[in-house]
Amino acid sequence: MAVDGCVFHRILSRSRSGSGPSQAPALCREPLLVLQLRRYSRDQGSSVYFPQSVLSGEYLYDVTLTDRDCRLRVTLDPGLNQLVERRVLRAGSTLTQASFCPTFSAQNTGCPASTRDVSYRLVNMVVREDDEDDEDAGFGMLDIDSLPWFGSSEPADVPLRASRSVFLPLWNNVDYSGDAWREADLRRGQRPAVSVSELRDYFLSGRRGGARGQLIVRIMNKSQLMYYGRADRNCDCPYKAVLEVCDRTGSASVVLWNSMCVSWYRCLKPGDIIGLRQYRVKQQYLGEAGDIEISVNSRNPAAHLSLLSESQVLQEYTPPEPPYSFCSSQELLDRPHGTTCDVIGLLTFAGRSERVRSRDGKGAELLEYRWLQLEDDSSPQPMTVKLFSTSQPETHRRLLPLSVVVCTRLKLIRSDHSGSYLTNTTFTQVYCTGLDQHSRMSYRRLARVRLFLRWLRSQDDGQVLSRALIGGFFIHAPPTSLEAFMKERKGELGFLRGAELERELQSLHFRERRSFFVQAAVTMVTYSRRGAEDRCMFWMDRSSSSSSSSPRAPLSSPLLYLSPTPPSVRLPPSSPSSSSPSSVVGLSTPRRSGGSRKWSKRKLMQAETPRKRLPWATPEPEHNKTVILFQASMEFLENPEEEEEEQEDEDVSSFNTAPLPPAFQPVAMETLPMQFDHTHREEQAAVVTMEGGATTRSFNSAPEDYYTLRLRALSDGVQVDVVFLPHSSSSSGSSLQGHSNTWTSILSHGAFSSHGPPPSPADLIAMAAQLTNQRLVCVLEACHLGGARTELVLTRAFHLTD
Repeated sequence: MAVDGCVFHRILSRSRSGSGPSQAPALCREPLLVLQLRRYSRDQGSSVYFPQSVLSGEYLYDVTLTDRDCRLRVTLDPGLNQLVERRVLRAGSTLTQASFCPTFSAQNTGCPASTRDVSYRLVNMVVREDDEDDEDAGFGMLDIDSLPWFGSSEPADVPLRASRSVFLPLWNNVDYSGDAWREADLRRGQRPAVSVSELRDYFLSGRRGGARGQLIVRIMNKSQLMYYGRADRNCDCPYKAVLEVCDRTGSASVVLWNSMCVSWYRCLKPGDIIGLRQYRVKQQYLGEAGDIEISVNSRNPAAHLSLLSESQVLQEYTPPEPPYSFCSSQELLDRPHGTTCDVIGLLTFAGRSERVRSRDGKGAELLEYRWLQLEDDSSPQPMTVKLFSTSQPETHRRLLPLSVVVCTRLKLIRSDHSGSYLTNTTFTQVYCTGLDQHSRMSYRRLARVRLFLRWLRSQDDGQVLSRALIGGFFIHAPPTSLEAFMKERKGELGFLRGAELERELQSLHFRERRSFFVQAAVTMVTYSRRGAEDRCMFWMDRSSSSSSSSPRAPLSSPLLYLSPTPPSVRLPPSSPSSSSPSSVVGLSTPRRSGGSRKWSKRKLMQAETPRKRLPWATPEPEHNKTVILFQASMEFLENPEEEEEEQEDEDVSSFNTAPLPPAFQPVAMETLPMQFDHTHREEQAAVVTMEGGATTRSFNSAPEDYYTLRLRALSDGVQVDVVFLPHSSSSSGSSLQGHSNTWTSILSHGAFSSHGPPPSPADLIAMAAQLTNQRLVCVLEACHLGGARTELVLTRAFHLTD
């Protein structure tokens, strides 16, 4: 490391002599690159390291930075946590004006202060925007592994400000993270010295010090990892996992605790045979009388676990194979709510990763999930799965269309109003092609699986690709009436004012999904195609749009949205002829009208094209001269000395023009599902996962056109733009129902009727006057997309009658 050129050496060496809270931060004016972000839960001693910060959250973040010459790992001040939670600060970000304060590491609390390692916390900085054209952005192609660490030695791969031995994944508490979670070695085992039934008998007889010989069992089911770390408790590795096991005499639960999870969780799977020694036997937690739990810990006593092959166990002691209960999509139609089953299918839709709070209230854990759709040989209706994390991060990243997926121990959720779908249980496991998983599982020999494989070989790649989608907004069939919706929500809708909605949107974390309810009226409807937003058709409630000379800007955060669309729609050459007296329908070009309504000079002057407005939405080039001449003629109305205003009103009374096309944010790439591109599947997968990788490639969307509705909250008049995609789709769930295709029925179903062709965009814009002065109960789905982008999706709007 060149000391003279090292930014960290010049800036931080002066601050290493002290670490008091009153010491002035060291300011680094040179750009720094973020290499890695690591998350962990704080413990009882964490507050010591942040004397001037309020520790309002459960988690802390360590950040690895480089100045091109060396690497430095620091802790992010808790006051800046929101930058990570909203994905403003991420790996690859460039920082400027970074300020550092020295402090001691939490991992050496038993050492004298003079010998403790000094580390740093990042107390302030500016995150450079991604699109800034700067040669320092990204620091070019750095060989990260060759960069030395600032200081005397490489820091230990443990959290800096809490006594924890492992880091948490960045976006959930279920998966494992880091090299500490290793594959255990295959160890030689012996014949069992005790059986499950003998252990149970010893325990129930009260002979707690009895049978402790080697137990040989097969894993029937494996739970997800359970993280129980808390800020008010100290535990260096607060994990546990449950294995349901059995031998020829009975079944029991094996609980792996703490560091035993780190050593063994990754390499154990259902179907494996394990040998156990030095364990403890307890009454199973929340179990019935006689149910035992075998506790496997690294201390008190230190348990021994070995992974055995089939050939290492004598045949008479070989435990039975794990049972499976596969259901086809047709069989699921008749199964009752709560049924537990296994499924196999061809993945044709893989949704984006999102997160939802596990319970109401701030500080609650965020659970990561994805929507999947699987097809099989028994029914044209796909199986829909809401798949939460199963502590299998490598498998979840491989969930791409055209994969064969097996999900075990799923639970059927059935509703009278919303159809049915499958979701996780504690013991759900997922297996996917591309990772050599299916060949190692015993289910491959089952008749149901073999029948599916025969059907799979008869499918055509091109036909499956034509309907395969990845990413995009997805919702599973909300109810289609307000009464049913309130019944499903138990009557608690929790209506928000417009200003309250704005505050709630600002509090969302990255990819956090929440539902909101607002009473509103529609004041504008716009039809657009992705990438061609300057060529739009629109309807606007004139009484609303002209009620104020300077209306409050729509609440835009800044992407706001509802469900997928038709293959193609041709823009009509002229605007629809039918419009109500209180509304305006337009393509964007000015038009003459014989209407009797007069526009004053002031109103005409407001119609001039403002700066940064979207251009007129006219597809025909021959109309361009009309637009240019019209704009030129507007200059004749801008004479401030004109005094004959009454005469001017009469002169222009027969000249009417459509208002300017509304300015709105285009639909986000993450909102519309992409047609699956097998050649660029890795790039598409990176876009839809929690990492949210950027891409410069343009993928085809399905659909490409969408509607934007402007809602005005009835409570306080705040306006919000939402995108509405009412075309029949798997995500709307209502396309199987018939209705009249009026605006009221389309909004309440979230989709067009399946009984006939959908209305054209021109017809919908012409019918939009039906929405004038209608009071609606709007169901909104919000999802934070990172940085300053928030998606708001209108999923249902119910007409509110007196």
